[in-house]
Amino acid sequence: MGHEHGHGTATGRHRRRLAVVLVLTLAVAGVQVVGGLVSGSLALLADAGHMLTDATAVAIALLGARLAGRPATNARTYGLQRAEVLAALANALLLGVVAVWVLVEAVRRWSDPPDVATGPMLVVALVGAAANVVGLLLLREGQRASLNVRGAYLEVLGDLLGSVAVVVAGLVIVATGWTRADVVASAAIGLFILPRAWSLLRDVLDVLLEATPRGIDLDEVREHMRRVPGVVDVHDLHAWTITSGVPALSAHVVVDEECLARGRAGAVLDTLGDCLGDHFDTEHCTFQLEPVGHDAHERAGHA
Repeated sequence: MGHEHGHGTATGRHRRRLAVVLVLTLAVAGVQVVGGLVSGSLALLADAGHMLTDATAVAIALLGARLAGRPATNARTYGLQRAEVLAALANALLLGVVAVWVLVEAVRRWSDPPDVATGPMLVVALVGAAANVVGLLLLREGQRASLNVRGAYLEVLGDLLGSVAVVVAGLVIVATGWTRADVVASAAIGLFILPRAWSLLRDVLDVLLEATPRGIDLDEVREHMRRVPGVVDVHDLHAWTITSGVPALSAHVVVDEECLARGRAGAVLDTLGDCLGDHFDTEHCTFQLEPVGHDAHERAGHA
């Protein structure tokens, strides 16, 4: 027996904005690659590499959103909604690879920093910063609801800070002639990216391992359910996330004999579903109603 609502995913509601960010990111990354080669700036090339990774990440996010929108089948009862989570996993791994590459290259260049043409470096970095600000504004709302959009948002944020670091490095080189400022800026970009890649990866693993969603206290949920008239106890309680914006919950609910005798099981189900949807924002709920004593026929170890 269940209480279900629609399965629209959080990323799917922001596909158009992701597409605009993809076009912007590809355009700026191309400009930065050319600018980095012309100027000899590692920081600019690092930021370009990050932006190319972002473009790949956004493309994966769009593909994940499209797959997640496919209808459920008998073989895949939730459809392909987890495709969004797998896309976010790919984004996190790509971020980590880029961060490590930038840090390794910065260490290599420290002992022999190349000359840097600051004019092209500054112009390209400013163009990149402007494009990143536009991207952040487009994704700001969606990143609160979707892991996938959040991954893209974090990457664009990293790009913006990277562009700012390149501008600062260029100004330092102009003012002092210290070319290692370019290496320092590239290392700063790598160090900024790495923990954010880990944060996103940790959140993705929580979803894949079906951890209890953040903000849901199962003890509080259980107590809330026990207060429903007719409910005696709740066990085998589980909460997890199918994909971003789609939490789910299941439980075995013990009801008293009077409730069953009077045919009030349907009313109990409706009350449980409404109460969890209203108070805990968990609309996809599945409940198994049981008479008192039925848990003796089940295996031990219920939560």
